[in-house]
Formats: sequence, structure tokens, C-alpha cells
Amino acid sequence: MEGASPTSSNRISQHFLDLRALAGSSIAATRDWLLAHQHADGHWCAELEGDSILQSEYILLLAWLREERSEIAQRCAAQLLKQQEPSGAWTQFPGAPIDVGSSVKAYFALKLTGHDPTAEYMIRAHNAILEAGGADKVNSFTRFYLALLGQIPFELCPAVPPEMVLLPNWSPINIYRISSWSRTIFVPLAIVWAHRPTREIAADVSIHELFVNKPEDWPELRCPGLDKPQGLFSWDHFFRTADSGLKLLEKYKLRPLRKRALQKAEKWLLDRCEKSDGPGAIFPPIVWGVIALLTLGYDKQSAEVQYFLDHLKRLAIDDGAETRLQPCKSPVWDTSISLRALAAAGSGLSQEPTCRGVEWLLSKEVRVAGDWSNNVACEPGGWFFEYENAFYPDNDDTSMGIMALVDQLAAADISLELHPGDTLANTSVVVGGRGIAERLAGSSAAMMEQAAAATRRAVAWMTAMQNHDGGWGAFDKNNDAEFLCHVPFADHNAMIDPSTPDLSARVIESFGRLGVTINSPGKVGDVVRKAVAYIRANQLSDGSWFGRWGVNYIYGAWQCLVGLRAVGVPADDPAIEQGKLWLLAHQQACGGWGESCETYEDPSLRGQGSPTASQTAWALLGLIAAGGEKLPQVANGVRYLIDTQRPDGAWDEVEFTGTGFPRVFYLKYHYYPIYFPLLALAEWNRATARS
Repeated sequence: MEGASPTSSNRISQHFLDLRALAGSSIAATRDWLLAHQHADGHWCAELEGDSILQSEYILLLAWLREERSEIAQRCAAQLLKQQEPSGAWTQFPGAPIDVGSSVKAYFALKLTGHDPTAEYMIRAHNAILEAGGADKVNSFTRFYLALLGQIPFELCPAVPPEMVLLPNWSPINIYRISSWSRTIFVPLAIVWAHRPTREIAADVSIHELFVNKPEDWPELRCPGLDKPQGLFSWDHFFRTADSGLKLLEKYKLRPLRKRALQKAEKWLLDRCEKSDGPGAIFPPIVWGVIALLTLGYDKQSAEVQYFLDHLKRLAIDDGAETRLQPCKSPVWDTSISLRALAAAGSGLSQEPTCRGVEWLLSKEVRVAGDWSNNVACEPGGWFFEYENAFYPDNDDTSMGIMALVDQLAAADISLELHPGDTLANTSVVVGGRGIAERLAGSSAAMMEQAAAATRRAVAWMTAMQNHDGGWGAFDKNNDAEFLCHVPFADHNAMIDPSTPDLSARVIESFGRLGVTINSPGKVGDVVRKAVAYIRANQLSDGSWFGRWGVNYIYGAWQCLVGLRAVGVPADDPAIEQGKLWLLAHQQACGGWGESCETYEDPSLRGQGSPTASQTAWALLGLIAAGGEKLPQVANGVRYLIDTQRPDGAWDEVEFTGTGFPRVFYLKYHYYPIYFPLLALAEWNRATARS
């Protein structure tokens, strides 16, 4: 420190050494915790927690199946009571304002499972819903559930025409222009919309007391942010006219292609059950898949229907008297980040547990073409998120998978290096490092070759998946038709999958870990330079970046700083400096960082919220990448993690810091406050040892 006396400098140095020693103890405790929670076959998978709609919608499905009084329905209802806020409402994340759709579904589910509407908690729920505008305010998905159970007519749900599956890829509107997650919901829901299967329920379990106006007078459905009517010559007006026209054709049974469309939709749905934990491996299309198949005439005991029901049961977690459901499972994601954190903490391939983790990860590489191949010609490669989801690898898991392999090999003093040729076809990934001749023998040699081949395919696939703007979306290329967000069905705010800065930065971070920089020659270098330009263009004026897949601007700033630095953008670059200053400006007095999901609704709140271990770790990783490892603010952040760590090496975190769909659905990854703090502390220890 400039101007400090020798004595004060010595004190500072000793304090720094003491902090590094404490960090070393924290690292060891968390490393042991993580290794103790590894599955026998080598992978990690924590609970992925969503909000109350998972329990509510499962109960509503069971009610449609006439099983609302079953034991599992009662256990899910008990979980709903546990999730109810003191106000009587149900919310998208703990402490959030009321979510009307979630609250209506929860109230309805409780009535169906036998809860007395005159009970105090039901009265609180009833009053909270009416104060927020009543069931009139629910979204399109909730309307479909209400229609299934006879509360409103299907005509008040948005049109979901099965004929859309017949539209060719070159059509401006087709199922591959919408996001993969919406696509896997659209197809079974289109079958349901065509058949309109309704179960009439008893009047004493209906929810008409939640209706402020008659259903036919309910407001029009619109995507959040597009909630104002637009002019005559607008996409909003076009799609509302189309919706009315489709319903008119339906009324008069003018649907000559219906039989063919339903046959194709049925085949499409069943095809996506291959090598998958259900279509898309996520909760909503599995639920609608059950309804679609039964509507088509499948027997409930058929192998096809049981496949869907079994995968729903696999998402359930029993906890005492309650059962909660997960939206999906996250083993590839959890395993990749765990391997990275353990490698940073010194547990590399020389140790049997992490070696098993790498073998498991390699076993999950995608080797078949999926939906992405409708727009991209490339050899299959990469990784998905869940246990099985071969149709839907994603750029996020693929880049994280590459880095897990690179980090694990590096911890064993072995490197994977990318050697770009004149064309991507000539690009190779080779194994390098000291002492390899002695290390590569037998199965280890085969695993190195498999890792190199999988990495080469993943790099080629992600390169082919780059969008025209230089960034990446999650599952598809150039899936950015914003006009489709004006479809009434699009009110779940997830109709498209465009480029996002956080994900784009993670992709180039993985390229950087393989030695590619902004100065690299050839196609891969061009890919990185185009991506850097995209990330620069999307930096906000205050220095932060939007975070699509994690909450929110802290997540975006972390990932963009790390990604830019990984490909050689210097620490004194203005974008790096501004991002670093933004993170420093939002550190809290306790030393930690925190940000609420509310920032998606109100960006002026960015950088504000209860401090969390995961978000503190992200901020520290961003600052370390920006060259700030010796800053006192970074030391304070390290101290915050050390001081808040539990004796067993883990951290408590009640907040939701994962993002499913902004403004609609959020996630709590139960391992985020484990492997991210471990990674941050280990990276800080490593960086300060070098400097």
C-alpha cells in the first residue's frame, strides 16, 4: 500500500496471510462436504426447487384424473400450506408480491383436496386473490387448467392449433421458431386444445368465488412488458385477429388438416421421449403429455402414459408429511460445476472420486441430432442439463462441461488445448502437459482421448450455434423472432431463446480455457471476436450486464468479466473497469453481495437484495478475473464467506438465485451456496498465491 509504514505494511501482510489460512480451512471443509455428497457412480445432483405451481399443477392433473383425494395429492397440498405467505398469497419466490396465477391454482388445489374454504388460511387466500384482481388476472396456462376442470370454457384460452406442426421450417411461423421449452409444451397442449377434454366437478369445490367479472369479460392475455394494446397495423392486432379467426374456424369445424396434424403431433411428442426424461425433460410438457395421450385414447395403464406418469413421480421429493416436485433435475450442471470447484480446490484426476465424476460426465455427451439440427448442420456434440435429454443439449451445460474437463485435467497437470486450423473441420483438441507419457496408460489414456474428442465436438457444435448477432441462446440458433412474443399464448414470457450476454460470455470463457483468444487466427478466433463485440454492445451504461439464467446483474457482471478476460481482453479495458467498479459499488457493509429476483420487474433495484453466499461468490469471481484479488473489498467478501460458513462446510441460503423465466418462474439451486463459494475461495487463494 503506497505511503504505508513498514510496520503497517507488515500488519497488512500478516492479516492477508491469516485470511488465506482461514480460506484454506474453509476450502477444505467444503471440499469434504461436496465429496461426501457425491453419488456412487460419480455424479452430483442437488434438489432444484421451484415455486408452488409445481404442487398445484400436479394436484390439478390428479383432479382431472379423478385422483384429487389420493395420498400424493394430500401430501402436495400439505406442501402448499407450507409455502403460503402470511398475507394468504402464493408467490414466485419467498417474500415476493402475490402472484395471482400461483395463488388461484393453490387455492383451487386445496379445495379439490378437501380443504374447507371457511378455514382461516383459505379465507386469507381468498381475500388476497380478490384484492389482486381475482382469477380474472391469471395467465394462459392457468386458464387451461381452469378449462380442464370446467371452471371456464376452452374458448377463453388462447388458440393452440395443432396444424402449426405441419408448417415447414422456411415458414416465418413454425414450431422451431419458438423456444425449445415452449415447443415441448405447445405440441401436447395443441392436442389438448383440439380435443378440449373437460371434467365437470362438484359446485362445492369450484372457485367461482374468485371471479370478479364473468370469464368472457376477463382481460386479454399479453406477454409481460407488452401489456398495452397496440395499433391496427401491429403484431399484437394481427395475432389477436388470428386467434379469433382460428376459434371461428374451430366453431364451424373447418379444419381439413386436423387429422394429419394430430397424427404428426402425436408422433413428435412420442419421438421426444427417446433418450429423455420426458419430452424436454421438464415438468410442464410431461403434465400436458399425460393429458394429450389420454385424450388421444391411450389407456392409462399403457406403457406410453405410464412413462409420463413415472417421470412425474421421479420429480417428487417426500419430506415428512409433505411432497414437493422439482421442475426437472440438474445432474449434468451440478456435476460440471462441482468438478470445477473441486479442481480449483486441488482435487483433480489423480483422485478417484473426481475421476469417476469425469467418467460420468463424458457418458452424458450428446451423440444424436436433436431439434437444433433443424437449423444447424453440424456433428452432434455437447451436454444437456438433466439425466437424459438427448434432443436438447444446450450451450450453457456444454460450455460448463468443457471447463469441467479442462479444469480437472489441469489439476492433474494435464491440459486440453484447441488448435484451430484454416476451417473448423481442421480444428483439433489435443492433450498436453508435463509428465503425460507416464500418466496416460490404460483406461486413463482412453479417457483423455474421449475427453479431447468430446471437447472438439462441443466446440464445433457451439461454434455452429452462434447467432447472427455474435451471441448465443440456450438451445437453438437465431431463435429471436420477437414478433412471436405478441401471440396471446406467449404471456409466459418464454416464447423465444435469443442471445444473452451471460450465456455468450460463458461460451467464450470455455473457448478461452482451451487457449483461444481475441488474437487467435481462423474461424474460432473470428467467433470469439464477434462474441466479444456482442458482449461489449450489451453492457449497460452503469457497467453491469443483464443476467438471463441467474439473478441477475451480479450474475451477468460476473460472467461477462470472466468471459472477456478468458479470451484476452486486458484488465484495464474500459468494459472490464466499468464492470469491476459496478460490482464494487454494490458490495454491502457486511462484505457480501445480494440481489433480488424483483430486479427483473424493476431494473432500478439491480445489485440490491439480501446478501447470499452464491451471489457473493459470483461477485468475487468477477473481481478476481478483473485483477482485483488484492483489493480490500475482495478480502472483505472472502471474510463474509468464511464468517457465514456452517461448521460442516456448507452455507445456508433461502433466497432464489436461479432464473427459469424472468418475471414468471425462478429457481433455488440447492448446491449454488456450496460449489460457487468453494470455487470463489479456491480461485482467490490461487490468485493471491501467484500475485
